[in-house]
Amino acid sequence: MSGANLKTVDIAGIKIPVIYEQSKLIPIGTVQLVFKSSGSAYNQEAHGLAYLSSLLLNEGTKDLGGTEFARALEKRAITLYASSSQEFLEFSLSFLKDEQKNALALLSDLIQSPNLTEDALQKVKAKATASLLTKENDFDYLASTGLAQLLFKNTPLQFPSRGTVSSIKAMTLSQVQTYIQNTLTLNKLLLVIGGDIDIDSALEKLSVFLSKLPIGEKPTQVSYTANGDAQSKTQYKPTEQAYIYFGAPFDLKDYKQEAYKAKVMSFILGASGFGSRIMEEIRVKNGLAYSAYMMINTSKLVNYVSGHLQTKIANQNQSIALVKEVIEKFITQGATQEELESAKKFLLGSEPLRNETLHQRLSLAFKNYYLGLPLNYQKEELNLIKNLTLQELNAFIQSHKEILKLSFSIVTK
Repeated sequence: MSGANLKTVDIAGIKIPVIYEQSKLIPIGTVQLVFKSSGSAYNQEAHGLAYLSSLLLNEGTKDLGGTEFARALEKRAITLYASSSQEFLEFSLSFLKDEQKNALALLSDLIQSPNLTEDALQKVKAKATASLLTKENDFDYLASTGLAQLLFKNTPLQFPSRGTVSSIKAMTLSQVQTYIQNTLTLNKLLLVIGGDIDIDSALEKLSVFLSKLPIGEKPTQVSYTANGDAQSKTQYKPTEQAYIYFGAPFDLKDYKQEAYKAKVMSFILGASGFGSRIMEEIRVKNGLAYSAYMMINTSKLVNYVSGHLQTKIANQNQSIALVKEVIEKFITQGATQEELESAKKFLLGSEPLRNETLHQRLSLAFKNYYLGLPLNYQKEELNLIKNLTLQELNAFIQSHKEILKLSFSIVTK
C-alpha cells in the first residue's frame, strides 16, 4: 500500500487534478468525479437544488430510463450513483477489474445524456417530499435544523441540504437543467481514481467523454462564520424527552498549524463518548442523559462547535445550565495531563484503522488536498499530536472563548 498520489491530466486545455492510488489487493477499480463549489451551500435561492439534481442523475439515461439503466449496472455488478453534500456534487463508480470498459461506457452515457425529463423529475420530487415529510416527526432532525437556523441565519447553511417541502415542490426542470449545465464543467472537476487498474489507460478513456463537457467558470469558494450571538429557539412537540442541540463559533486561523490541537480539544471535551468532559458531567455524575456529545467541526466552508443530548423534560433547564458550566470550566482551566495522555493514546492508536481500505485512503487524500495539505498529512498530524504538551494545548483551549457564545435549539413538550 503505497498511498495516494497527485498529478494532473490535460482535458480540453484544462489541467484537471487527479488523486490516485494503485492497489492490487482486490481486483476492483473505483472512479470519482467531484465537482467543486456545487453543493447545497451554493444554492442561494433554490434550497435543495443540488440534492434534487443528484436524485435525478440517479434516474439513468434518456435512452434507457432509470429501471433499464439500473439493470445494466446490476448485470455487471457495477455501482454508479450521484450524490451531493454542502460543497460538492459527485459521481461514484466502482467495478470489477474485468468490467472497466463497460463501467466507463455507462458513466459516459450518464454524463452525456442524463434522464432530465419531466416524468423523472416528478418521480424524484415525490420521493424527496415524502422523505422530508417523515422528518416532521423526527425530533433530532427538528432540533438540529433549528440550531442551523440560529448559527447560520441569512446564509444557505440555515436551510437543510435536502431543502424543504415547499422548496422541493417549487423546483422546475429548467432549474435542474441549468444547475447541471453550470456544474458539470471542467473548471470544477477533480478526479479520484484507484484500484487494480491501469490508471493512465483509465484516464485516457475518461478524457474522451469528459472533453465534451463545457469548460465553465472557475469555481469560487464560499465560507461562513457561525453566529456569535447566544440565542435560543424552542419548538413544542408531543415528545416524552427534551432534545437539546447547541453550538457556537470556532475561530480556526490556520488549519495546518491548529487543526490537530482542535482535534485533541474536541476529543477531550465531548467527541470521545465515555470519558469526555460533557459525558462525565452530564451522564456519569449527574445522570441527566443517556448520552451527551460535543465536537469541533472544521472545513473550508465553516468552523464551529456543535453538540447534543436528550434528557427528561423535567431536567431540561438543569442540563442546559450544566452544559454551559462544563464548557466554561474547560475554557478557563483547560485539560488535565491524564486527559491529554488518554486522548493521545486513542488518537494515535486508532488513526491507522481509518486508512485500512482503498476508499478510506482516497477519501482522506482528497480531504487533505482540498484543505491545501499534503496528501499524507495524517503522518505529520500524528507526530504533532504525539509531541503536543499540556501547556500548548491549554493555551490553545483558553484562546477559544468564542465557544462560550452558545446557542440552544430545543424540542420539548
